[in-house]
Amino acid sequence: QVQLVESGGGLVQVGGSLRLSCAASGRTFSSYAMGWFRQRPGKEREFVARITRSGGSTYYADSVKGRFTISRDNAKNTVYLQMNSLKPEDTAAYYCAADSTDAYYGPNRYSSPRFYDYWGQGTQVTVSS
Repeated sequence: QVQLVESGGGLVQVGGSLRLSCAASGRTFSSYAMGWFRQRPGKEREFVARITRSGGSTYYADSVKGRFTISRDNAKNTVYLQMNSLKPEDTAAYYCAADSTDAYYGPNRYSSPRFYDYWGQGTQVTVSS
């Protein structure tokens, strides 16, 4: 069992930056690949970024590539999402998720919410113009 708690959301102006954190309970954090997803009102949850157990590989949605960076600190049981050059369309609730499968099966798998085992409660990010 893994419990995830996100923090760091808030209101930011266009072009600004935020860093989201996701703290995990338990001593098995390093056993999970971690992902960030977001959900806008009336929309399906969408993939943002993923990082492997070791942190050696990362994957991003095209919409955030070059602006967002996912990282993790296994000693602190925490995964981060650094978000730069924020746009109004980045406004959403952001969720971190843990995936017990670390192997690479392609973007159709790692970008699908249904393959993740545990979820946080979400943190709201609002980008104002």
